[in-house]
Amino acid sequence: MTALYSDTHPKMEALQIQLWRQASPTRKMNMLAQLNSSARMLALAGLRMQYPQAGEAELRRKLAGLLLGEELARKAYGETSHAK
Repeated sequence: MTALYSDTHPKMEALQIQLWRQASPTRKMNMLAQLNSSARMLALAGLRMQYPQAGEAELRRKLAGLLLGEELARKAYGETSHAK
């Protein structure tokens, strides 16, 4: 088996994989929800840095554009305040 992470000891990686396999479906879904939440928080932080003058509503709309694609986000939420 090829290593997933070059900076992780193979025994620790094997243990991590074993724990993932043993996790209940509920636990796996909770881990996925936490990863999704973290990704959204990081994306919003990046948008805040890129658009420091934007309000929360505009940032949420820009996030929708990233997550849904601009065409679907426009249909669901309308144009952005500062369309490019």
